[in-house]
Amino acid sequence: MTATGTAAPPTLSAARRIAGVGLATASGVAVAVQSRINGELGVRLADGIAAAVVSFGLGLLVLLVLVPGTPGGRRGLAALRAALREGSLRPWQCLGGVCGAFLVATQGLTIGTLGVAVFTVAVVAGQSGSSLLVDRAGIGPTGRQPVTPNRLVGAVLTVLAVLLAVSDRLGDPRALALALLPLAAGVGIAWQQAVNGRVRGASGSALAATLVNFAVGTVALLATFAVEVAVRGRPGGVLPSEPWLYLGGPIGIVFIALAAAIVRFTGVLLLGLATIAGQIVGAVLLDVALPTAASHPGPATLLGAVLTLVAVLVAALGPPLKLTVSRAAPPPSP
Repeated sequence: MTATGTAAPPTLSAARRIAGVGLATASGVAVAVQSRINGELGVRLADGIAAAVVSFGLGLLVLLVLVPGTPGGRRGLAALRAALREGSLRPWQCLGGVCGAFLVATQGLTIGTLGVAVFTVAVVAGQSGSSLLVDRAGIGPTGRQPVTPNRLVGAVLTVLAVLLAVSDRLGDPRALALALLPLAAGVGIAWQQAVNGRVRGASGSALAATLVNFAVGTVALLATFAVEVAVRGRPGGVLPSEPWLYLGGPIGIVFIALAAAIVRFTGVLLLGLATIAGQIVGAVLLDVALPTAASHPGPATLLGAVLTLVAVLVAALGPPLKLTVSRAAPPPSP
């Protein structure tokens, strides 16, 4: 009936959207913690790419044990192979890990200089606009989503909020130039969340989708690191002894799995905004509780965090998402 247009597409309940927003916000806090960890690891290793390889590589090792070792994971991998063979999932939709690898690399390359809050504003600026475009193009598992006033206002408020949160750092030209890297990473995050949602839909397993993400990302990072070593030589740092500096990969597993699971309830934009809210809150808490030389939290930062939460609420209270099916990549038959 959907193909003939004789029936209205189903919509997602407000309860599921709210639950999805809550989980996405919590995962955003985890991303802020991951950013601090990988940033410190990059400083210790004196190489952000090496830190990203360690983070992604450890996450991949965990998943290589976890996914094949569980019945759901094995079923997910089998369904994923079938979807690729049948063409219901395109190979390019499995490349979201490249964007995730780039984000983790920018954490190690820039946070030691920028601080978590400035890093976050750059990611947010790219992610908010990109999420609107990704939803409008129908790349995610919810299909095409209109740019409603609530969603547009929520995205604009989010960018304004994070600009306010880090306004005391915007006069530093060096910081602004370095912030172009996380800005580009933010643009890629929306696309990553959308295609990972497609992989999750095809496989029926968030863990299987996460394994694909980490496998692709690790390969991309290893290739980049090999080129870097060939050009510049091996990094001068040493592996630190503190165990907490190796938790970036496991935290990334939680974030990617949650995003792949809940994007079909929220859409890419709302997922991104809720994640951003969590990132901002987490970044503020980290910069206040565990300040570094690059962190300068103040009243503007706190006001920006509050405004970010308001922006997410505005977007969440908009009309419910309408589920559509993409002709290019229909979901597998049950």
